Amino acid sequence: MEYIDQREGPHSKGPIIPWNKGRLVGPKPPLKLKEIWGIRVRLQLATQTRDLALFNLAIDSKLRGCDLVRLKVQDVAHGGRVLSRTAIVQQKTGRPVQFELTEQTRTSIEAWISAVALRANDYLFPSRVSGCPHLSTRQYARVVKSWVESIGLDPLEYGTHSMRRTKATLIYRRTRNLRAVQLLLGHTKLESTVRYLGIEVDDALEMSEQTEV
Repeated sequence: MEYIDQREGPHSKGPIIPWNKGRLVGPKPPLKLKEIWGIRVRLQLATQTRDLALFNLAIDSKLRGCDLVRLKVQDVAHGGRVLSRTAIVQQKTGRPVQFELTEQTRTSIEAWISAVALRANDYLFPSRVSGCPHLSTRQYARVVKSWVESIGLDPLEYGTHSMRRTKATLIYRRTRNLRAVQLLLGHTKLESTVRYLGIEVDDALEMSEQTEV
């Protein structure tokens, strides 16, 4: 049921409209496999080297936006070669988390590093805004919205957490291995992983769909 606060203050010009009126609230959905490839192909065709590297790394790393934008070249590459596995300390929890970089991600990162001649101590994704050393989380959020909009998705429904949840959700659906997903996301509690993926709801709906009455 839709709720509208009817209270009016002395300077009010009408009813107070809730901040979330007409918006979807709750966890942002992950991307589906066909949507991942839809965005990836568009970035490749448009030769958007930075965005392709950022998109592939966001999917593979499963990092929060605040950790992703602060990555330096030396976090993912040594001696001019991008690593197949690496680890960072999470800003939110202070705990280390490891992640893999697939071949296509390594290739796109190498192309980006070469294109702008980044050095080991440089931020991997420098900001184009004066005074900001690296891409901000707000800038990253805008980029994500442009990606999903490019394939016809509603940008209000998706966000940076969609990127973090995407590969983790695909892994869980293929393996049903919650412990593995917990480690990949860097969660300290399994319950956090369950809530983050929303898998109880997904599993319940899946069982319901398979049950005919």
